[in-house]
Amino acid sequence: MNQVFQLGHKAFVTPAGFAVTPRNFRIGTFVSFRAMKPKRHLASSSKPASSFDNMEDEKVNRLVGSTPKDIGVESDEAGIQSVKDNPERIEVMTVQELRTILRSIGVPAKGSKRDLVSALKVYVEKKMEEEVSSISAEIVSVKRKANTKSILGERKAKKFSHEEHAQEIYSVPEVSALQESKRRAKKSPIGDETGEVDAKASVKTDKISVQSEPWTMLAHKKPQKGWIAYNPRTMRPPPLAEGTKSVKLLSWNVNGLRALLKLEGFSVLQLAQRENFDVLCLQETKLQEKDVESIKQCLLDGYENSFWTCSASKLGYSGTAIISRIKPLSVTYGLGISDHDSEGRLVRAEFDSFFLLSCYVPNSGDGLRRLSYRITEWDPSLSSYVKELEKKKPVILTGDLNCAHQEIDIYNPAGNRRSAGFTDEERQSFGANFLSKGFVDTFRAQHPGVVGYTYWGYRHGGRKTNRGWRLDYFLVSESLADKFHDSSILPDVTGSDHSPIGLILKL
Repeated sequence: MNQVFQLGHKAFVTPAGFAVTPRNFRIGTFVSFRAMKPKRHLASSSKPASSFDNMEDEKVNRLVGSTPKDIGVESDEAGIQSVKDNPERIEVMTVQELRTILRSIGVPAKGSKRDLVSALKVYVEKKMEEEVSSISAEIVSVKRKANTKSILGERKAKKFSHEEHAQEIYSVPEVSALQESKRRAKKSPIGDETGEVDAKASVKTDKISVQSEPWTMLAHKKPQKGWIAYNPRTMRPPPLAEGTKSVKLLSWNVNGLRALLKLEGFSVLQLAQRENFDVLCLQETKLQEKDVESIKQCLLDGYENSFWTCSASKLGYSGTAIISRIKPLSVTYGLGISDHDSEGRLVRAEFDSFFLLSCYVPNSGDGLRRLSYRITEWDPSLSSYVKELEKKKPVILTGDLNCAHQEIDIYNPAGNRRSAGFTDEERQSFGANFLSKGFVDTFRAQHPGVVGYTYWGYRHGGRKTNRGWRLDYFLVSESLADKFHDSSILPDVTGSDHSPIGLILKL
């Protein structure tokens, strides 16, 4: 499979295994992408410029509040257990505290604070996964003992098929699963003791599934009748028939590309192998112009076509890109309006049958300080731009559009009425400037009653509890509405506070 970034790698996969099926998402269990370290150090991997550091520090402060004065590391074991119980602590540790705890566990403690935070997060995640693996082994052992006891007692028991058990794991809330397991244990003809063992094993399996695939659990403060959680393993359609002409697009807000590529918990190669995409759109790369060439030099094996735009007004901020194995007919940057084009928020590539735009819409910001700019200037300008393009050929607008359009698109709608991304003004603007003008929200069209998020804040560990927002979209011209085969979310791909989204389009 073609790889996007040339990286030496040692892939770490959860014990349950990893299945690669090009152009089709069929994974038996949850996959955590584990890392590939660069064969060589990129120029962009060094400590970022001071303006970038300041921006990151401000971002951390906004996410976690003021730094606690006393974050002690009582002992090696106690310190690790403490951050396992509360991973958000890692973000607010001082550089000295991070180095102390990393040295205590034998992990190199060099680099910037961001490097240290990433190293500790990877270590903690790996430890937690080892614990899950241990529990899985225990469940297998318990079940084997129960089966042996059943055979020795010459008793017959009706057993659930693998498919029935899988459905139980991913669609039944934890409490309901516990009640159902107890009910089945009482009815089991094997006997009370074996029935109790099966009930405990089933509950443990349910807990592991929720931990490893939290997005399969319906998480919403005010769920409506008929809503269900998005499960890519069961909701993505079969692959297109062989020979069907199609293009596969991926879009991802990476929240800092250099940091992502340095993460030991991420493998670009695995993502490329599994999804076999033709075009990858990126947002919030946070690159500076001086970083682009070193990143480009890592692009090999079929993805030589890459186009990048960076923020000029604020270094190490925003930034978008398109990376493609298909050579576009033309490429342009920005909307052509100076007031909007200094932050590197748009790249447009023209292909034979459509225009593709990778877009990072401005966030309304703390205190909604940019709300007026967003709804009265940016949104109308972008809308006019794409409608003008539509006169030539259909348009695909993708990226972090920074708006959860409906209540189904956010875990806590009532609590975020005045939060950037869910204000009435932004939602109305999103509808008026795009949906009412003929653009189709492909995910919502395919999954009208499905709760699927693409962004989870770091502050409260939202990803673990699936308390998120759907901010990332593939919007397509109405003429393409009957041509897309699958609009998907890839919630198991980590490394950013956003997950990638995908679109398969029949040509």
